Amino acid sequence: MTDPSPTPVAVAPDPSVDELAAATIVFGAHLGLARGFVRHLSTSGIERGLLGPREVPRLWGRHVLNCAVVADLMDPGATVVDVGSGAGLPGLAIAIARPDLELHLVEPLERRVTWLNEVVGDLSLPNVTVHRARAEQVVGQVSGDYVTARAVSALSTLAGWTIPLARPGGEVLAIKGRSAGEEIEKARKIIRKLGGGPAEVLVAGAEVLAEPTTVVRIPVRIP
Repeated sequence: MTDPSPTPVAVAPDPSVDELAAATIVFGAHLGLARGFVRHLSTSGIERGLLGPREVPRLWGRHVLNCAVVADLMDPGATVVDVGSGAGLPGLAIAIARPDLELHLVEPLERRVTWLNEVVGDLSLPNVTVHRARAEQVVGQVSGDYVTARAVSALSTLAGWTIPLARPGGEVLAIKGRSAGEEIEKARKIIRKLGGGPAEVLVAGAEVLAEPTTVVRIPVRIP
């Protein structure tokens, strides 16, 4: 009886030449950790349904770099709360790019929390804490100078989950697409009601990415 063929080992996709150049700038000395994160995304992240298999060729450009450049909008030593972290986007990408930041990843689904903790442990990221909870459940327990989110919900709903987690004088930085301006218009009243100031659309990563990241910035008023 012949031995069964070994199970092929999945290999993380290499960045393109342009992506590698951008990743070298964005992650610097921590590029190895970024590669490790991509490896997790392309293997166990796909296997556990955190991302679809079609996303593998786009992990560097569309996902990891797209998220990491948001860190350019953050002050040194800040605390960041990432709502609906899922596959660690943007939370883990930001934590790797900026080890000076303190990241709190808030995710309600147990299987995602388990995966996030595995990645944090494997990559030895001391600046990351994972919380299994809904955003509204950690109000008063966790707060940040910045609150981030990506692909979680429309801004009219997302405002209610993020603004209460921002410290007075802090900011919500929500990664959005081309409809960012329309979402701001629809959410303007609820943002004001929750204590947010005038929202604006910013661009992150224009110097390094072919497609810069669109970010909605909401300042949180000081009472």
